[in-house]
Amino acid sequence: MDTFQKMVNTQSILFIYLAVGYYCRKKNIFSDEVRGKLTDFVVLITLPCMVFSSFRMEFSMEALARGAAALLIASVMALAALAAGKLLYNRFIPSEKCIMQYGTLVTNSGFAGLPLIGGAFGDEGLFLASLFIIPTRILMWSAGISLFTTGGTRWERTKKVMTNPSIIAVFLGLGWMVFGLSLPDFLGTAIDHLGDCTSPLAMALVGAILADVPVRGVWEPKALYLVVVRQIALPVLCLLCLKALQLDMLTIGVSVTLSGMPIGSTTAILAQKYGADAQFASKCVFISTLASLLTVPVLTLFL
Repeated sequence: MDTFQKMVNTQSILFIYLAVGYYCRKKNIFSDEVRGKLTDFVVLITLPCMVFSSFRMEFSMEALARGAAALLIASVMALAALAAGKLLYNRFIPSEKCIMQYGTLVTNSGFAGLPLIGGAFGDEGLFLASLFIIPTRILMWSAGISLFTTGGTRWERTKKVMTNPSIIAVFLGLGWMVFGLSLPDFLGTAIDHLGDCTSPLAMALVGAILADVPVRGVWEPKALYLVVVRQIALPVLCLLCLKALQLDMLTIGVSVTLSGMPIGSTTAILAQKYGADAQFASKCVFISTLASLLTVPVLTLFL
């Protein structure tokens, strides 16, 4: 029950941000031009800062050894999600298929997952969670971005991916973490605070996009299909495999909980940025986040 309450509180915060964006769009505070510029601000500025900040952790060989299992599990789950996306959505049109694939690959493990893990499993669980999200962070801004950038030659698509600010932030963050580099306090604080803006702004933009969707059209069966794949099938598979391997309960708990997080709000932001179906993506984010209020607590009952 305690875990359920923590998840409800965290997800309720997301819905408040979404409601603010919905209100701003209805009142034309977020005009088309403002929404477009704000999307650029999130994609080009705050998201890279959030990605970079996520690598700010103590990193030693001892810590690496303790987190090796979580890192391996996360890598396998990320590759499984990528493979599932390639196999399960071929009947969807391209503007929806890329959203379903990205949503299967990328969860809201940063904003929704880390606070929940910290509250439920303590500092040791939070450390494992910080390692767990690294493979998804890397795939998110490599294979994930490539799902939305299908035009041009392969070299042009690769160039778009590798020059994306968040991909650059991944490599900078990895270097910073591995080599134990440091930044001046004022610069590190500024980057952290800009990164902290990402979740409120991203969810507000999702709300602004949803404001253009007729209320009757919010419930999308295709989004429920995504929920089944992302928030039920994959975490259940993770749970069964880890139980069979008889791993410790902390590693299982962190891995299964993060594997069952709702799809990332960046799904809608990138759809807006790269010309995919942003309304469909916003429906997926909304329904996935709502469903997680039930799916994640239920998963924890089987740990």
